[in-house]
Amino acid sequence: MSAKDDFPDPDFSGAPRPDFASKSSEAFEYMCLDLARSHYSDVRSGDLHELRGQAQQGVDFLVDCGGAGLVMMIIRPVIIEPLDTEWTEAKAKIIEQVTRIETAKSYIATIREQAATEFKATGDKGREAQRQQEITNLRSTITRAENRAKELHTAFTDRLSEFRVLDPACGSGNFLYLSLKALKDIEHRANVEFEAFGFARRPPKVGPEAVKGIEINPYAAELARVSIWIGEIQWMRANGFEATTNPILKPLNNIECRDAVLNPDGTRAEWPDVDVVVGNPPFLGGKRLRDELGGHYVDTLFSAWRASVRPEADLVLYWFARSGELIQTGRLKRAGLVSTNSIRGGANRDTLRSALGDGRIFDAWADEPWIVDGAAVRVSLLCFDNGATVDLRLDGHLVDEIFEDLTARPIGGTSVNLTNSVRMVDNGEIAFQGFKFGGPFEIDDSTAIAVLNEPLNPNGMRNSKVVRQWHNGMDITRRPEIRWCFDFGELSERDAVLFERPYKVLRDQWDDENRKRLKAGNRPLRNGEGNTAVTWWRHQRPRTELRVALTGLRRFIATPEVSKHRVFVWFDAGSMASGSVYAIARDDDTTFGILHSRFHEIWALRMGTSLEDRPRYTPSTTFETFPFPEGLTPNIPAAHYADDPRAQAIAAAAARLNKLRENWLNPPDLVQRVPEVVPGYPDRILPVDERAADILKKRTLTNLYNERPAWLDHAHRDLDRAVAAAYGWQADFDSGVLTEDEILKRLFELNQERAKMDSSEGA
Repeated sequence: MSAKDDFPDPDFSGAPRPDFASKSSEAFEYMCLDLARSHYSDVRSGDLHELRGQAQQGVDFLVDCGGAGLVMMIIRPVIIEPLDTEWTEAKAKIIEQVTRIETAKSYIATIREQAATEFKATGDKGREAQRQQEITNLRSTITRAENRAKELHTAFTDRLSEFRVLDPACGSGNFLYLSLKALKDIEHRANVEFEAFGFARRPPKVGPEAVKGIEINPYAAELARVSIWIGEIQWMRANGFEATTNPILKPLNNIECRDAVLNPDGTRAEWPDVDVVVGNPPFLGGKRLRDELGGHYVDTLFSAWRASVRPEADLVLYWFARSGELIQTGRLKRAGLVSTNSIRGGANRDTLRSALGDGRIFDAWADEPWIVDGAAVRVSLLCFDNGATVDLRLDGHLVDEIFEDLTARPIGGTSVNLTNSVRMVDNGEIAFQGFKFGGPFEIDDSTAIAVLNEPLNPNGMRNSKVVRQWHNGMDITRRPEIRWCFDFGELSERDAVLFERPYKVLRDQWDDENRKRLKAGNRPLRNGEGNTAVTWWRHQRPRTELRVALTGLRRFIATPEVSKHRVFVWFDAGSMASGSVYAIARDDDTTFGILHSRFHEIWALRMGTSLEDRPRYTPSTTFETFPFPEGLTPNIPAAHYADDPRAQAIAAAAARLNKLRENWLNPPDLVQRVPEVVPGYPDRILPVDERAADILKKRTLTNLYNERPAWLDHAHRDLDRAVAAAYGWQADFDSGVLTEDEILKRLFELNQERAKMDSSEGA
């Protein structure tokens, strides 16, 4: 007889009915057939998760991960360890009672032996009656101890049977399946250990009702129900218990199919009362909310949650905010959630801090690999409560405190909490994110040249007023390309049409793109964005404040939003930086040098977030909080400190670094500089021949900093020494005292001092 013969023929009359007809991929159909042929004892939760993934290709922000190992990194500290501790405490009290029982039984045996000897020797019936009373008293002690032990065990198992877990974005049920298994395993261990003390074995009381879920996708919600029921049956059979048979799958109404953050009327969604929350809420960046969810939904979301979640925050933060509110009001004990690792900075970190309130993170993994719909991402795992948990762990190590950026103060250590750094007035309105097109504003090289060579327009202006070169982040980290776009700035449509050819080309490209979108069943460009949809000829995010800040500058500093190495370059002031680039409105070598020093690099790495494993730069957290040397702050015109020896030393070192890099990137013997066809634009840098072209392909800043040759290291050290001197730290720099932790400590102290000055001046 096979193991499967131990399982009854399944009756699925109570099971939900997934809408298989709406799923069409070949891989999905094969999976359905394979699972249909399988005995239900062989079906795993991961199989159902994979089935869901095949059915919903492309909905990457809804698909959860099936990796049990990482899921357990949340379930273990949130569910297993606290309940294990409770059982350990209960078992210790049970052992006290068992000890009383064993001691009493031992005394009874001793008394009986003594009574028999005494009666035989003396025949004293009075003494015999006295001994019998002692035995009766001891038996009462045994009964009381047994009852107390049973009460302790029952209290714990009752507690387990009433324990409730919620996954408010449960997907196909992985977290719930493993949570249910964890609860049943704890109960089973408690029963087995209680039985080992000589008590009767008790049947399990924990069942599928212990886990609750919310899932907006009907198909995934049904898979979650199936996953939980099959997991329940498999556990019962594997541990020698009779499982329900008719029907095998009963309705599981504690998995709700609805929105977890918004009600249909636009108010905040409620969650059921539970003990803990676990899960993997949807990964969707704040910048993608409108594109993926629609303008109306996002506006409603912002309105409902404006007091708790910053509008720039990722979607996952709404789950953190709700969990935090429930913990702070005493309706929830603990929560453990997965987030992209960008939770460590910016609007995400601010929202997390608000969600924690007076509570704290008690267990976290700062940066772990995760698979979403087949794509590798980097995530953070956070477990938080009201501060009740004593032992705190970050990345598996005990620490004294975990900060919101998921760094920690080690046991007995003195690390500073950089999340308390504040933005400084001196650094405001200097660093900006580049523009966002929000439409087909790009044009190829031949179109740009043709448009630029058009005659004067009816307004007497050339098309060069609205045709500009632009750069993205890859133009910094890789070889730059020549990119062109239309840019009507803040012009009204009446003024824009006077640039005849640019306006017509853009109009035609816009109409073509919308036709393609409609044919594919997608929303039109800027759908749901009332203001920018009306002014379609303007960039969706034209960055007016950046344009104003660049007025009068001949060049500006640029750095990629995301890159392996934090590098800065110069861009011509006539060109534009896209949204993947941050522009710093300064054109002096001193500011360039301070930003490219080790001091700012270390600060930016700790204060910024990351995309996957690449650090992200953000003006609000990495630039505006950074304390420049006194007297060299970016609010001071460079001309005012031109005679300062500190500024001169930094400028000289920075200019040398930039020149050496440019010579390596574009060796004079490998390139030729050709004037642009139309005057007013930077020269084109072209390889002199095919051999030069092959060599130049590998000459990128990323490759340069990967190799970090000795000359580059020396140039940076010279720059770092000049910047250290500007802070008054040159002697410590030369002696090697300035470790990374020491630099961060000193910069943080400067940040706090400047913040107090800003506050007092404001008052």
